[in-house]
Amino acid sequence: MRATAIIAFVAFGMVFGGLAAAIQHSPSQAQEKGATTKSIGQDAPPLLKQINNGNWLDEAEAKSLVDELYYQRAIHAYMTMLPALNTIGMRDGSEKEFGAGYNVLPIWKDRMDSRCWVPTPNADVIYSMSYLDLKKTGPLVVAAPPNVIGMFTDFFQRTITDVGAIGPDRARGGLYLLLPPGYDGETPKGYFTFQSRTYNVFLFFRTIMKKSDKGPDPAPAVALAERTRVYPLFAAEKDVKPMQFPDASGKRVNMMYPTDNTFWTKLKEFVDYEPVAAIDPELRGVLASIGMEKGKPFEPTAKQQELLKKAVETAPKMILAMRQLGRSDGRNKYYEDRQYENIWAGGTAEWLQDTYLDVNQRACYFQFAYSTAPAMVMRTLDAGSKYPFTTRDAEGKFLDGSNNYKLHLPPDPPAALFWAVTAYNITDGTMPETPQLLPSINGFNEVTKNADGSIDLYFGPAKPDGAPGSNFIQTVKGRHFIVALRLYGTGVEFFDQTWKPDDVVKLK
Repeated sequence: MRATAIIAFVAFGMVFGGLAAAIQHSPSQAQEKGATTKSIGQDAPPLLKQINNGNWLDEAEAKSLVDELYYQRAIHAYMTMLPALNTIGMRDGSEKEFGAGYNVLPIWKDRMDSRCWVPTPNADVIYSMSYLDLKKTGPLVVAAPPNVIGMFTDFFQRTITDVGAIGPDRARGGLYLLLPPGYDGETPKGYFTFQSRTYNVFLFFRTIMKKSDKGPDPAPAVALAERTRVYPLFAAEKDVKPMQFPDASGKRVNMMYPTDNTFWTKLKEFVDYEPVAAIDPELRGVLASIGMEKGKPFEPTAKQQELLKKAVETAPKMILAMRQLGRSDGRNKYYEDRQYENIWAGGTAEWLQDTYLDVNQRACYFQFAYSTAPAMVMRTLDAGSKYPFTTRDAEGKFLDGSNNYKLHLPPDPPAALFWAVTAYNITDGTMPETPQLLPSINGFNEVTKNADGSIDLYFGPAKPDGAPGSNFIQTVKGRHFIVALRLYGTGVEFFDQTWKPDDVVKLK
């Protein structure tokens, strides 16, 4: 028993000694806590380490960042809402000068010249443009004359339908029925029927002049445009207002979009007036982030007003910079060996590329142009239209109105209807205003041709020596400009590139 007890005591001592040693060499609870803290500090989530070590920001920094975000959202709102403001500017300028109403259709009866401020107008056709409000009138019928080249778009300039050779009437003319958003009433047969996503609709018709001994004759094109009729679908004939066709030619008209904070007030009016579904939810979210929601007051603080002003001044420069530097993918180039560009950059009339909506290219377009339709983009033979343009000469330098240039067009431009070459200001697509007033030459003009049928056109602040007056377009000294070639009724030679315009060449 005594021996057993001694053995048990020794065993107990060994166990106790081992435990004591273990306790002596193991960390305390405080030490364990410290080690754990150290481990967490080393393996902290990356965002915790990136942002102020897991603490709230300094209040001044937080306010600065929120202001910066507001500014960036305002820039994004400007670029995505520009198509609508582009149309609103045209409507407001037109209605201020010529009046409003479904029955008012201004026609530039002696062509549009540089006194009308509008993005890239075509001086070589007769323009008819009006602005329909389906919220006020309900469904409207537009009787389109034959042989119109035109379109209806909503106020985001999304195409409702082409009119004319590429439209459903196939240049025969016809009755177009325009339905407002959400319309669920009766829709009678016998019309080309389309529904708009906005209450406001842009009517844009072009009619082609005839060639006479004295050059282009606008009278037949004006007479054709004046056959247009617009009336409410369900109105009795005695209640339909008679059409008015004010002559817009020769008038000083500002139809450009705003360049100050009026941009935002006009946009807010548009947001409130149109149905919610007129703007996609994501873009409505962008507008909401700058305080702009349908039916709610838009009351930016003094600081936010400063940021909105900064955005409306900076966003146009950003868009111009994109246009200036060009695309990295080269999709905007018409040719491998020429400077000419395609403003749609090879996409669709809806600005769709293969896998995305090209918001940058759309913003670039609407800074200096307006109206887009499938007929302008599709490769339709002898029916549609193409608009290659260049901002650079053959050496890749920007066209400068202080210099003299020559553009050589090979014989037989592939244009079943007509061709034209026009100069524009780079910033907004308005025409450079000079004593010439019409900075454009077309196939209806008595243009001097070379022996082989080719044509040399000249540009400069004054007519270069030896250049025919009929072939000269005047520019403004010290101002860059664009040269745009229009081909109406584009032929197959353009599409397979067996006919190509030469680059613009600077004269010595």
